[in-house]
Amino acid sequence: MLQNDFFSWTSEQQIESLTIFAKKALELYGLTDAEIECINYEFNATFSVSTNSGEKFALRININSMRTSENILGEIEWVQFLQRVPEVNVPTPIANLENSFLTTIEHQDSARYLNCVLYSWLDGVEVGDEPSMDQLHNIGRTIATMHKASSEFKLSSKSQLPAFKDLLWGTEDFLFGSKSVLSESHRKLLTQAAQLVIKLTDELYEKSKSHIIHADIHGWNVICKDEIIYIFDFDDCGFGLPAQDIAVALYYLDTPEQDAALLNGYRSVKPLPEYSELAMKALLLQRRLMLLNYLFETNNQEHKGMLPEYLEKTIERVSGFLADAQ
Repeated sequence: MLQNDFFSWTSEQQIESLTIFAKKALELYGLTDAEIECINYEFNATFSVSTNSGEKFALRININSMRTSENILGEIEWVQFLQRVPEVNVPTPIANLENSFLTTIEHQDSARYLNCVLYSWLDGVEVGDEPSMDQLHNIGRTIATMHKASSEFKLSSKSQLPAFKDLLWGTEDFLFGSKSVLSESHRKLLTQAAQLVIKLTDELYEKSKSHIIHADIHGWNVICKDEIIYIFDFDDCGFGLPAQDIAVALYYLDTPEQDAALLNGYRSVKPLPEYSELAMKALLLQRRLMLLNYLFETNNQEHKGMLPEYLEKTIERVSGFLADAQ
């Protein structure tokens, strides 16, 4: 197999290669005899790391992420800030032997230099797709507490994070530009919706203050242990509006009752940010457009297979959104 064909390999072959790479990365943390297992391989690769002394860690390898070194350092700074916030529970970033929280080494099979970060392990169970009402309430409380504490957070001069004011949050455009493979009718419909989403988002930014947000809170990035909520996977964090963070969390819920539980949890800490019903629908649709854009550009073969059905459902959602806006 040729090195530059890495992303056409099967998932099993890619994981095998990344497991070897993970062991090499862990040596730079002084972890030479640890047992490792790939526990998630979708956007990035995450490995559980267990040492002979009983310590456990989570190693994230940014195989698909285009986050820069400065972005990852910004992530680390915010997580360290959140560790000092009461009622917010997050993993601890682990420094390597050179006292850096970012490890970058060459992965020969993909012909790329890959960024790695190591965090303390979080015990408990992922909330997943079926959160309880109490869990949703507590997730809402946690989001609000993070927003309240982080409104004045500042990055150091060595770090940088993206801003989320544009439609696709700084990611490469596969929907509307020269790389689009959409039919003319689909592109026209999505463009009409996107223009309205941008207009409504701009209006929110005119009357709201942006600050750092997680931007990817859902059940698979939340662990619950003894009724305590832990938030992890800060790889998407950046500067946006509290309403955008809330919209992402709501996007993955299924019922009005679930929405209410999360929003009531938020209100128990601070008032909800100001947004209209149509503006929230726009933010929810924006999330879907971002995920559709990802499916067009991803190297993940399993995710690519989701594209036809996801596109069909997106067209339905867009048509409904435009009808509501009339």
